[in-house]
Amino acid sequence: MNEAPEIDLTPSAAARVAAIAARQGKPAILRLAVDGGGCAGFQYRFGLAEAVETGDTAASRDGVTLVVDEISLDLVRGCAVDYVESLGGASFQVTNPNAASGCGCGTSFSV
Repeated sequence: MNEAPEIDLTPSAAARVAAIAARQGKPAILRLAVDGGGCAGFQYRFGLAEAVETGDTAASRDGVTLVVDEISLDLVRGCAVDYVESLGGASFQVTNPNAASGCGCGTSFSV
């Protein structure tokens, strides 16, 4: 099976999730969801999850799991979640091939 993964997590994002989860005493599972709103129409929402739910799509790297629910998956299929530190701050960022445009803050997008 040589097809691209439906979702992916970069090594830097996996390391950051592992550190946050360890500090909070939670499983190293990052949930990415998409909500309506934001300055471009849809916005990304991140949070630690207790478990992978039925219907979730999951990707693992370095002992960390990224999960996306069935509804959000249609909007982020093929995406990669990265953790980026810059002069402007540090944040999780989504590289989403489905997004037609995004906003300057990088947290919302349109399709």
